[in-house]
Amino acid sequence: MTFGGAEAPAAAPLVSESGGGTSRGPGRPQQETVFPTREQYAGVVGDYRDAGFEMCADLCAVDYLSHPGRQLPEGVRAERFEVVVNLLSLSQARRVRVRVQVPDTDAEVDSLFDVYPGVEAMEREAYDLFGVVFTGHPDMTRILMPEDWEGHPLRKDYGVGRVPVQFKGAPGPR
Repeated sequence: MTFGGAEAPAAAPLVSESGGGTSRGPGRPQQETVFPTREQYAGVVGDYRDAGFEMCADLCAVDYLSHPGRQLPEGVRAERFEVVVNLLSLSQARRVRVRVQVPDTDAEVDSLFDVYPGVEAMEREAYDLFGVVFTGHPDMTRILMPEDWEGHPLRKDYGVGRVPVQFKGAPGPR
């Protein structure tokens, strides 16, 4: 399969999501979906950058704890977590979605910071809220929760309950 006149990266096959995988409508760029392994992940994203995908529009994590039997393309083994990266080629008016499966027993993937430096905060957010570690990231620390916070609040097995609001130095009742 080609995109923008260049061959698709060979490290992982382009696999369309159920329902079509590519979308094309008036003013809408074409979108493809690829499912690399964790080992192929950074290389595949780098190949797309080299092929003209100038922008990483989004990077996020998803916890599929309550959907272990979700439908994935043949050959892709469902894991608890998934890191989803949306790449955009403005010059070619094309999109690609990269979806990599991440097991909960080893929730770790390579950082894309060296490929797209703009993912720095997005990877920290995925780490902070889901516990997915991005190896090679220059500052893998929390970005939204306090440093001493225990757990990762967007995991499906995180305890649901009321979080008390803490105000430091707040005056008493008025």
